[in-house]
Amino acid sequence: MDVRAALLRAGGVARYAELRAILTRTEIRSAVEGGYLIRVGQGRYALSELDADRRAAASLSGALGGLSAAMFWGWKVKFPPDQPQVLVPLGRKVAPPRRSGIEVRWRDLPSDALDRGALGRIDTVLDCAKTLPFDAALAVVDSALRDGMSKSSLLIACQRTSQKGRARALTVIELADERADNPFESVLRAIVLDVPGATFEPQEWVGNVGRADLVDRERRIVVEADSFEFHSDADAMLRDMERYNGFLAEGYRVLRFGWKHAMFRPDYVRAAVAAAVATNGLQIS
Repeated sequence: MDVRAALLRAGGVARYAELRAILTRTEIRSAVEGGYLIRVGQGRYALSELDADRRAAASLSGALGGLSAAMFWGWKVKFPPDQPQVLVPLGRKVAPPRRSGIEVRWRDLPSDALDRGALGRIDTVLDCAKTLPFDAALAVVDSALRDGMSKSSLLIACQRTSQKGRARALTVIELADERADNPFESVLRAIVLDVPGATFEPQEWVGNVGRADLVDRERRIVVEADSFEFHSDADAMLRDMERYNGFLAEGYRVLRFGWKHAMFRPDYVRAAVAAAVATNGLQIS
């Protein structure tokens, strides 16, 4: 797996230890030296496009918003944006040639966002929660919570914003959970939340086996974000097999989904989980 693909799978931003799980030290060093990866903080790396996003915001005297702002703060995303996402103050004229290759939105911006070149942390969460599809928004808010953001402060801030998009944002924030390890798990959870009759919790301990990615204890179903393609050696694969067998021995049915399932085939994931719930003898509709 090349460096770009590895970082995309990791959410666009990754700690060194996360990269080392799937790349060699030489590959990481070469990517940094070649400009494919940039350091965005102590032990954190991002795709080089983040520098382009910052330059785009500066070129318009604006501020990064949406996914670009989330990555500015070092938060993981479902997919990095195809173009820099830049906010400019209301009423400012930006000629089409200047905004070519940039996703521009107009809004009332606080002065500190313009000085910084990006929305503040709370405003970034709210912007993503209001404007992104549910699964992409959940990935950002989960990451923000893992980074120390307070859910209560986000809910309070959301209640104080304009009504446009507020209900949607409140739903995302209320369902967000810092226990999700990465966007893969966040997106998978977003899918199973849509299955009637299911009540999955993230990172729940099962017997003496370990934590499962998603667990419905009442129906004794485990849903795993399968990292088979990230196995670095045969021992890792064996451990994963033992983990799977352990869940079965505890009386749980186990559904395993790959990254591509979650990101590109959500209907398949939803149908498989719904079938497991249905065969549990529970009514779904």
